[in-house]
Amino acid sequence: MNIRVVLALFILIDTLLLFYGASTLSISYKEAVIFYNQNNFIHHLVRFSTSLFGQNDYALRLPFILFHIGSILLVYKISKFFLSREFDQMLSVATFMLLPGIVGSALLVNASGVAIFFTLLFIWLFLNGYRLWYMLLLPLLLGVDNSFMVLYLGVFAYGVYTRDKVLAFYCGVLFLLALGIYGFPMHGKPKGYIMDTLISYSLIFSPLVFLYFFYALYRILMKEEKNIVWFISFIALLFSILISYRQRILIDDFAPYVVVSVPLMVKMFMTSYRVRLPENRRGHKVMFIIVFAILFMNFIATYTYKFLYLVLEHPRKHFAYKYNIARELAEKLHAMGVQKVTTDRKMQLRLRFYGIGQGREYLLQTKPYAPEDQKVTISYIKKPVKVYFVSKVNK
Repeated sequence: MNIRVVLALFILIDTLLLFYGASTLSISYKEAVIFYNQNNFIHHLVRFSTSLFGQNDYALRLPFILFHIGSILLVYKISKFFLSREFDQMLSVATFMLLPGIVGSALLVNASGVAIFFTLLFIWLFLNGYRLWYMLLLPLLLGVDNSFMVLYLGVFAYGVYTRDKVLAFYCGVLFLLALGIYGFPMHGKPKGYIMDTLISYSLIFSPLVFLYFFYALYRILMKEEKNIVWFISFIALLFSILISYRQRILIDDFAPYVVVSVPLMVKMFMTSYRVRLPENRRGHKVMFIIVFAILFMNFIATYTYKFLYLVLEHPRKHFAYKYNIARELAEKLHAMGVQKVTTDRKMQLRLRFYGIGQGREYLLQTKPYAPEDQKVTISYIKKPVKVYFVSKVNK
């Protein structure tokens, strides 16, 4: 089958699944804060989308699905520079698509998916030698997200390594500008958080993929040719780990610049596989099967996650809990003729997205206020997940 047809099928299936995933999610509190209270690129992006397609979950998440599709195409194009065989190129695309962190960046309202896309776009322009275009792109990213200072640092290191004085100076200045505008991406009390950072990376990649990724970057450091992709990923990883020795980091500020190295990881694995005699490839085959089985199970779990509520004693421990409840609750309130309520601060902001305003006539809480309160139960697959009580205060 033609590789372009395979790529198109990959994208079609992935897009359909993402739209299905969007239909199962509610706006989270953090997403609602971005939508209503912030003034940055992501805020204006989702505002523009909902102004065109209505205030609903599909419109809220559409921009990130589109950036994700663009990222898949760019991974394919970038893979051609490192992988000569079509199978390897598609393996690179498939690995990228199945990474848990990539799926999350395509569905959730945050800057990660946007950062991944623009980083891949920069890499593609760089590899094609479009110097004017990538030099113009870099300063524009200052207005997109603070995390691009990590990209500037990686490209600065590459410029120093290759003795490209113009590129090194250019990105050094951009890094200092980003640092001056946004400050440093850290929070929390001074303490060692390196294990937290490594665990976060293992969740973004899946544990076995992260171990191999770590090995691949180290192997390139010691023995292989170092290119722009390696520098961006290695500097981002090294920078995040060094900071984690002393301070908690926001992993979303670093992960987008680490995951772009998937083509390098695939290249190293396939080269190692093919240099061995057929009878000595069993270990690689076993590793390949295990890794992709885990990635595929994680991928499927993303879209069947509600079944996990059936076995969890405490629904709040579900990884997707904070992205559930609000939409279904708003629908039930609308059906009851309730348009305004008073409830806790976080749910109040989430309900606002679905047309439930703030008012004093009804009180929404998790414990009954009076015998005549109306009970509202949110269930998934017939399993009660959350119970609210609606009290009419002003009669």
